[in-house]
Amino acid sequence: MGESIEVASKTRIQAGSREYLKANIALSIGGMAVFANLHFTQPLLPLFTREFGVKPAEAGLTVSAVIFTLSVFMLVFGAVSDAWGRKKIMAAGLLLTALLAFAAVFVQNFPQLVLLRALQGVFLAALPALGYAYIGEEYEQKAVAAAIGMFISSNSIGGMGGRIISGVIADYWGWRYAFLVLGGLCLLGYLLFLWWLPPSRHFRSRPFSGQKALAEIKEHWSNPVLRNAFLLGGMVLFVFVGLFNYLGFRLQQAPYYFSTTATGFLYLTYLAGTFSSTLSGRLDGRLTIPQRILTGLVLMLLGLVMMILKPLFLIVAGLIFFCFGFFFAHAATSNWVSRKARQARAAASALYLLCYYLGGTAGGYFLGYVWQWGGWLWLSAVCFFMLLAAMVVNRQLNRVY
Repeated sequence: MGESIEVASKTRIQAGSREYLKANIALSIGGMAVFANLHFTQPLLPLFTREFGVKPAEAGLTVSAVIFTLSVFMLVFGAVSDAWGRKKIMAAGLLLTALLAFAAVFVQNFPQLVLLRALQGVFLAALPALGYAYIGEEYEQKAVAAAIGMFISSNSIGGMGGRIISGVIADYWGWRYAFLVLGGLCLLGYLLFLWWLPPSRHFRSRPFSGQKALAEIKEHWSNPVLRNAFLLGGMVLFVFVGLFNYLGFRLQQAPYYFSTTATGFLYLTYLAGTFSSTLSGRLDGRLTIPQRILTGLVLMLLGLVMMILKPLFLIVAGLIFFCFGFFFAHAATSNWVSRKARQARAAASALYLLCYYLGGTAGGYFLGYVWQWGGWLWLSAVCFFMLLAAMVVNRQLNRVY
C-alpha cells in the first residue's frame, strides 16, 4: 500500500522539475490567452459604433455575449469533464477559440461578429472551468498552491494585456488585426498544451449525472447564506463591466479625445486589483469576510464618485480606487462561498461564477442604454444605487457570519 502511494506521488508533477516548468508555462500562456480574448473588445466599442452604425449598447454585445456563453458553459464543462477528461477539452477550447478569432477578421456585418463572439465564449469556458481541477489532480501537493497562484496571475495579466494590445493594434492597423493577434495567442496556447502539458495521469472517469448536478445547484440556491453571496458577485460585476464598457465612449469625446491606444492603457489600473485581491486574502484573520466586502464596496463607491468629476487625473485616480475595491470585494465573496459551502463545493463555486458572469452580461448590455439615454451622470447613478443595494445584501451576510 505504501509503495503504491509513493509511486503515485512520483508520477505527479514535481515542484522545481523541468516538467513543472513546462506545465506552468503552458497553463499560464493558455490562461493569458483566454482572459485576453474575453474582454479585449472593450476599447474597440466606439470603433464598432462608427463602422457598423450600431448603438453603444449594441456594440457592448461583443462583450456581453461572450461573457454570457462563458458563464453557462463553465457549468457544462465542469460537469462533463468528469467523464471526458481535462487536458483534451482545455486544448480543444483554445484551438476553437483561435479559429473563431481568425474567422472574425472576415465578418461582413455586426450580427456575424456578435455570433462569433458568442461562440468564442463557449470554448473560452473550457480552461477556467477545468484548469484548477487539472492542477489539483496532476501536481504534487506542495506544488499546488504555487501553480494556482501563477495560473490566477496569468488570468489577470491576460485580461489587462488583451485590452491594451487590442487598443494599440486597432489604432495602427484596425480592429480586425486585433482579432488576428489575439487568435494567434490562443493558437500558441494550444500548441504549448500539446507539447508541454503532461497528460492526465491521475484523472479517474466518473459517469455524469445531470440529475445530481441540478439537485446540488438547487440546494445551494435555496440556502440564503450562499444565495446572498451569489447575488453580490453578480451585482459587483454588473457595475464593473458596465462602467468599463462605456468609459471609453466618454473619454473619446470632448474634452478628452482619447485614442483607442490611450483607452486600452486605462486597463493598467487592473494592477491595483492584482494587488488588492491578494491583500484581501491576507487580511482574513484581521477582518471578517463581510467587513472586507464592505471595504471593497466603499472603495468602489469612492472611485465612482471621483469619476463623475471632469479633471482627468481624478478620473484615473477614481478608476484605481474602483479596481482596487472591486477585486478586494470579489476575492472576499469567493472566499465566503468556498467557506460556507459544506458539501458539493465545486457546484457552489460554479453557481457563484454563473451569477457573477450573468451580472457582468447584464451590466455590459443594460448600462449601454443608460449611457445612450442619460450619459455618464445617469450611468454613474445606476452604478451608485447598485453598489448601495450590494451593501444591503452584504449586511445579510454579516448577520450570519
